[in-house]
Amino acid sequence: MGSAASAAVPPPPPPEQAQAGSLPYGPGLAGILPPKPEGEEKEEKKVDYLNLPCPVPFEEIQREALMSLKPELFEGLRFDFTKPLNQKFSLSHSVFMGSLEVPSQSTETIKVPTAHYEFGANFLDPKLMLIGRVMTDGRLNARVKCDLTENLTLKVNAQLTQEPHYSQGMFNFDYTGSDYRTQFQIGNNAFYGANYIQSVTPYLSMGAEIFWLGHQRKSGIGFASRYNTDKMVGTLQVASTGIVALSYVQKVSEKVALASDFMYNHMSKDVTASFGYDYLLRQCRLRGKIDSNGVVAAYLEERLNMGVNFLLSAEIDHCKKNYKFGFGMTVGE
Repeated sequence: MGSAASAAVPPPPPPEQAQAGSLPYGPGLAGILPPKPEGEEKEEKKVDYLNLPCPVPFEEIQREALMSLKPELFEGLRFDFTKPLNQKFSLSHSVFMGSLEVPSQSTETIKVPTAHYEFGANFLDPKLMLIGRVMTDGRLNARVKCDLTENLTLKVNAQLTQEPHYSQGMFNFDYTGSDYRTQFQIGNNAFYGANYIQSVTPYLSMGAEIFWLGHQRKSGIGFASRYNTDKMVGTLQVASTGIVALSYVQKVSEKVALASDFMYNHMSKDVTASFGYDYLLRQCRLRGKIDSNGVVAAYLEERLNMGVNFLLSAEIDHCKKNYKFGFGMTVGE
């Protein structure tokens, strides 16, 4: 009886088989979301820490922000002419007529009319660069860059004047490694300095600097970091002198970049911030900024022809009633 009754009862239905392509552990979040198309998943690139890129020099850690926020503003008339004599040697002539600001204790800006002519000679070679400038007021500027080896470079900057104690000289020894840079500096007034910057990741580099000024018995140390990708560059600098500086550059497109910086001086309690832009058009380049002190500036470079550029410069400070406007032209590459 029992066996016949049990045989008459139909067996329980088998469990439903999982549909093709479904997960064996049931519908969870992965089962609800649509599957990713083939080829979309990319394997994460493994970082080779023994083959990191070489960072930028320590003194150029903010170069993208400086290009947008600190263009070569001038007031008055400026004309530059460069005449190449051969592939390596060229002569330059510069004329400037404008105003020079004189430091004063009052809030008003004092300007003195000035004009000068500058003659220069340039020698450019892949391993040697010589640049000299002589001005009508007696000043002489010289720059030398020489590649001693593939990794070691010597740089010399000198400025000689007729006024006593105003001449300056600086020797820089730069060594470039595979993923680091280091520099040693020697200057007049018993100045000694050194800095080092190292790539930590493919995008992050960190460094430090130290200096000693013997005549003034002052020393200092600073730290810096730089994070850069294809779309942005961010930097941070902190020094024992009380300076904290930050900068950020966002590359909106190949022709447009936005920049901002922030600086805090702990000694004087001064805080400044600025925002700028860099717009590259087909025939011109426009840069401008506005800072927390209410100063607005703009700098335009217009290419009129091959080797001929027209310059417009403007800086407006309503608080101090200081207005600077300039125009100029450069001829020659």
